[in-house]
Amino acid sequence: MPKVLVVDDAPEIVRIVRDYLEHAGFSVVTGSNGSDALRLARTERPDLIVLDLGLPGRDGLDVTRDLRRESGVPIVMLTARTDETDKLVGLELGADDYVTKPFSARELVARVRAVLRRAQAAATPADIVRAGELQIDVPRMAVLVAGRVVEPELTASEFALLLAMARQPGRVFTRAQLLDALRGEAFEAYERAIDAHVKNIRRKIEPDPREPRYLLTVFGVGYRVADSQ
Repeated sequence: MPKVLVVDDAPEIVRIVRDYLEHAGFSVVTGSNGSDALRLARTERPDLIVLDLGLPGRDGLDVTRDLRRESGVPIVMLTARTDETDKLVGLELGADDYVTKPFSARELVARVRAVLRRAQAAATPADIVRAGELQIDVPRMAVLVAGRVVEPELTASEFALLLAMARQPGRVFTRAQLLDALRGEAFEAYERAIDAHVKNIRRKIEPDPREPRYLLTVFGVGYRVADSQ
C-alpha cells in the first residue's frame, strides 16, 4: 500500500485529503508545519508528499529545497497563490506537480496516482538508454554523463522527461508532447512547467547550463536531446 505524507496547516483540508486518499487505497501520514514535513519525511519514508506551499514558519518552498538535498521523493504542492511565478519556483526547486486551492479532492487523488505511476514506470523497464555521452540506467534511475554519475540525482519528473527525449535522440519534442509524456491526462496544459524542469535538468547534467551540450533548445518549438556530443 503506497504511503502518502500530507502536510497542511488547515485541519479541514488535511481531513478531506486524508479521507479521499485512504478511500483510494493509500496509507496516509499527516503533519501541519514545515518541521513536521521534514521529520515525517525522514522517519516515515513516504512514497509521495502532498505539501502546502503556505505553511507557517518554514513554508513549502523551504521544505522542498531541504528535501531535495537528500531525497527524490515525489512532491505534489498545494498552493493558494495564483501567481504562476510561485508555481514555477516550486517546480524549479523540484516539486513534481502542483494543485491550486480551492481544489477537487478527486483531482488531487488523480494527480497523486499520476505522479506515482510516473515514478514507478521510470524505475521498471530493465534497460540502459544511451544518447551520445548520456547514459541512463533506467532500473536504478541513474544518469551518467561521460561516465560520471550525475549528482544530485534527478527527481522522478526530471528523470521521466529526460528519458522520454533520450529514447529518441535528435527528435524535437514540443512542450505539449513533453507534457503528454510527463503528466498524462491528469495534468492541465501548463507548458511553462516543462521549462522549469528543463532548467533543473541542465543544472544537473550540463558542464555549463548556460551553454547546453546535451539537452538543447529548439527555438519556437521545444527541446531535444543531442544525438552526438
